[in-house]
Amino acid sequence: MVFSFFKKKDNTASKEEAKREAAVQLDTTEVQPVSSDPVHVSPESTSVGSTSIQAPVDTAMAPVVLPDPVPDAATTSKPAKLSWTERLRSGLSKTRDTFSKKLLGVFGGGKIDENLYEELEAILLSSDMGLPATTELLNQIRNKVRLRDLKDGAQLKIALQESIAELLLPIEKQLQTEGHKPFVIMLVGVNGAGKTTSIGKLAKYFQDQGKSVLLAAGDTFRAAAREQLIEWGSRNNVTVISQAGGDSAAVCFDAIQSAIANKIDIVIADTAGRLPTQLNLMEEIKKVKRVIGKALDGAPHEVLLVLDSNIGQNALNQVRAFDDALSLSGLVLTKLDGTAKGGIICAIARERPIPLRFIGVGETIDDLRPFNASDYASAIFE
Repeated sequence: MVFSFFKKKDNTASKEEAKREAAVQLDTTEVQPVSSDPVHVSPESTSVGSTSIQAPVDTAMAPVVLPDPVPDAATTSKPAKLSWTERLRSGLSKTRDTFSKKLLGVFGGGKIDENLYEELEAILLSSDMGLPATTELLNQIRNKVRLRDLKDGAQLKIALQESIAELLLPIEKQLQTEGHKPFVIMLVGVNGAGKTTSIGKLAKYFQDQGKSVLLAAGDTFRAAAREQLIEWGSRNNVTVISQAGGDSAAVCFDAIQSAIANKIDIVIADTAGRLPTQLNLMEEIKKVKRVIGKALDGAPHEVLLVLDSNIGQNALNQVRAFDDALSLSGLVLTKLDGTAKGGIICAIARERPIPLRFIGVGETIDDLRPFNASDYASAIFE
């Protein structure tokens, strides 16, 4: 509301003059517009039995605020957002730098002979590709050299890149969530692999596809795991089903029942981290999977193992153990931007060709994307 104050007019001033003067002041008074920017409100917490539901709420009416001055255009220019291919290349820079530098001697020219093959073998093994994958790659390269009549070591670069892409192609299978509602995804893995962070990024990925998402805070053992997932839910404006303590299977059961009642598209269930050697805990996670199946026939529809790429060949051991216990349907490989041994993907593809659903090459919420064999093979070469 705008208030106008006027000096008291002299008794000799006519009433008509006073009215005209007041009208001029009102016409020239500037009224500040009301901001229409939305106000972010954190999700409220309600309680259903022993289960806490962290749910988004409607935002309140925005308070009246004055608009900020319009900044100069020259000061608001932002760098162009990198494409996924560019981010993948940037994220794999450590692997590419180490790999390519070692291969310079091989690709620098010279005769293709057994000495060159031995040098190439040593480089592939040092990149954590493992002996079976290295042997297969060398056999493919030898065939290409013979069939194409390659003479020079410099010609091997394209042959190696093609062979790596061919080796990885069988595990390039994108996750399809159609056909089930809710589609239930169960995430497993050891502590520190990045399960909870991956869940937050997956929630954003599915939301970008127009799907509704619900999260189950099934890691009831690790300190602050529940709070961490609730924070991710708040960032994505996604409901999180959790308990202050208790049974992981019960949390997952409640989450699925809630998703059915509310017609949610995707349920992502977190579970407690465990080492493959902890047999009692591995039995516990089998129980979680069985309970999920009781909550919804046929669920979980996807069992994803989250792997930290920094652990190299130990990742393959984890794949074996969790696959034997849970019959994995997919993998998520995180932290590829922090390792120089990205060749572990080749080792997994050769020995346990389980679909690699997603790879992570950074810390931002958009840096977890579906795996593409050709893009990956290109990104590890100069």
